[in-house]
Amino acid sequence: MAEPYAPSRHRVVVLALDGLMPFELGIPQRIFGKARDAAGRRLYDVVTCSVRPPGPVQTDADYAVLVANGPEALADADTVVVPTSYELGPVYEQGVLTPELAAALARLRPGTRLVSICTGGYVLAAAGYLDGRPATTHWMHAEHFQRLFPRIRVDADVLFIDDGDVLTSAGVAAGIDLCLHLLRRDHGAAVANEVARRTVVPPHRDGGQAQYIERPVPDPQQATTTTARAWALGRLHEPIQLRDMAEQEAMSVRTFTRRFREEVGISPGQWLTQQRVERARHLLESSDRSVDRIARDAGFGTAQSMRQHLQAALGVTPTAYRRTFRTFRPGSGESGGRDGAVDAALR
Repeated sequence: MAEPYAPSRHRVVVLALDGLMPFELGIPQRIFGKARDAAGRRLYDVVTCSVRPPGPVQTDADYAVLVANGPEALADADTVVVPTSYELGPVYEQGVLTPELAAALARLRPGTRLVSICTGGYVLAAAGYLDGRPATTHWMHAEHFQRLFPRIRVDADVLFIDDGDVLTSAGVAAGIDLCLHLLRRDHGAAVANEVARRTVVPPHRDGGQAQYIERPVPDPQQATTTTARAWALGRLHEPIQLRDMAEQEAMSVRTFTRRFREEVGISPGQWLTQQRVERARHLLESSDRSVDRIARDAGFGTAQSMRQHLQAALGVTPTAYRRTFRTFRPGSGESGGRDGAVDAALR
């Protein structure tokens, strides 16, 4: 039996528009709906609504979906997710909301977190929520998106953009990446990783949209950078030079760097930093190691260096992150002494 609606739980409302893609419509329920705390209790209530009274909403397939909630559900939303629609009409063509869409969005409370998947970003843009902000959408629509909404800073190279209370994602499956990111932001990597495992998807994908843009088919004999990445992941705690990674693939540094960016979408240095940040997050959440020890184990070298990288990536210090997301119960005795003093100094 499903748990009853609990006002204390974060309420995610998914806006179903005619022409929606069923796959995208199901992403929020699959990610947020499966999130549980340590006691097995649901962390979110996920509901779907239409801009019209309850009833059928046409999909881009040969069937409709029956939506049980009308636009009034938006008034109680903590987060609103707008998936793709292939029948946006004047929103896509002229950058203006239809009267029913405008009336529905007018129900939102101030401070509601807004999320778009793929071309759902057109709805947020037409409503003015993206003015002056960075945003993304499917790479095939990015140029049109920028022309239609020149006040937006469009970045077509990323899988998603987190701008605080407004978040946008690239095409289709990037909605999974964005929802998992929000889950990590709300409840930490352990909860997000568990949902990712259940969904059989990676908890964090490397790179951005650049790796998915159409290019000539590569030579089947062409080497990849897979071995180098696996090699680096096994020794993040050690100093890793670009030439060391290139040697794993028997490539020159120049060739390796070009091939790596083609495959992953970012430079080897950016990728290494991302992996070290993820390692540090995991250790901060799941162990009682000191900040100084974690900095060494994640490959940052010093606690100050790790603090700077976490501040840039997450907007918080290591100690603040641990205070929010720590799930490990102290008791192994690794903290304390000089390292404990370092923890205190980095708060």
